[in-house]
Amino acid sequence: MLYYLFEFLEKNYDLPGAGLFQFITFRAALAILTSLLIATVYGKKVIVFLQKKQIGETVRDLGLDGQKQKAGTPTMGGLIIIMATLIPVLLFSKLDNIYVILLIVTTIWMGIIGFVDDYIKVFKKDKEGLKGKFKVLGQVVLGLIVGATLYFHPEVTMKERSKTIITPSFTVEKQVGAEIKAAKTTVPFLKNNELDYSVFISWMGDGAEKYTWVIFILFVIIIVTAVSNGANLTDGIDGLAAGSSAIIVLALAILTWISGNIIFSNYLDVMYIPRAGELVVFLGAFIGALVGFLWYNTFPAQVFMGDTGSLTIGGVIAVVAIIIRKELLIPVLCGIFFAESISVMLQVGYFKYTKKKTGEGKRVFLMAPLHHHYQKKGYHESKIVTRFWIVGILLTIITIVTLKVR
Repeated sequence: MLYYLFEFLEKNYDLPGAGLFQFITFRAALAILTSLLIATVYGKKVIVFLQKKQIGETVRDLGLDGQKQKAGTPTMGGLIIIMATLIPVLLFSKLDNIYVILLIVTTIWMGIIGFVDDYIKVFKKDKEGLKGKFKVLGQVVLGLIVGATLYFHPEVTMKERSKTIITPSFTVEKQVGAEIKAAKTTVPFLKNNELDYSVFISWMGDGAEKYTWVIFILFVIIIVTAVSNGANLTDGIDGLAAGSSAIIVLALAILTWISGNIIFSNYLDVMYIPRAGELVVFLGAFIGALVGFLWYNTFPAQVFMGDTGSLTIGGVIAVVAIIIRKELLIPVLCGIFFAESISVMLQVGYFKYTKKKTGEGKRVFLMAPLHHHYQKKGYHESKIVTRFWIVGILLTIITIVTLKVR
């Protein structure tokens, strides 16, 4: 809203300084500061409110050190993250940008699913929360909305790569790529690293490319569901999900700024996504909200984000990665989420397999998700969280390095 106000003041009254709002980096900085202020100042008020309403965490007895002391800690703290993100976005973003609209929808949609899940756990005293099939259904519907919008909306485009041409007179000429609609993504570590989703159905013969939208939307659904559930599984000890997510979102903000800047994307030979630069404002607000929430979520946590926060975080990360055509980097960038998810799948799969074969189920880990395995080994949760953050930083560096390593 403020963007449009200052744009009006600059055009009609030539207000000094109003032109600063035209710069994405300036608005992103304001978004970070505003969200950080909201999360730290008003976050405390939300925590007090949750305590008064006795919206506390019901902790299962898993035999972990310090677990019982967490009982009664306020949950649904994801409301702090959502509030601290959306307010700066509404203030500083271009609200007619299709990508910003998609992320606002994603934040609210996943926030509602998570809130319903937490509500059932807290007020209905059902430890299972929202049934898994309904949770997955909500994620699938969001994937459908995001996938269909990104494939069919006319403002969702990319630039063809610029080409260097040798003319008949033996002079060098640079031909700027045109803005096109294409279901392409970036393949890391490879030269000429653009992949068109139509290759997955090319075996069907001529004319099959018109069904590319089916494959694209299916991939979006899988990515949104996988990343949001991965973030949910990571939220198991104080500060792990919020800190790891802040590192991931910072990397995404850098990649988004480069992808949305025609000069730097051309210099680094990165796929240029017109209008995607506006997402840096949203991601700035999201970083500030996560860091502000972390103020109260580090050990010993004064509040838990609950599914309200973790599902929202995963959904936003997935959608941003898809928008900037970096979804194939998710296993690296979101390596912490990936490891947590894989540990659960291995644990459950191996247990069922061995029980069927021998009659007695065996385990790969002492406990899954992975962070609980290290707790069972006697590591303090603060040490586990810090080391996971370090791994997350290393994975972030590797992700950014892929811009040049091909």
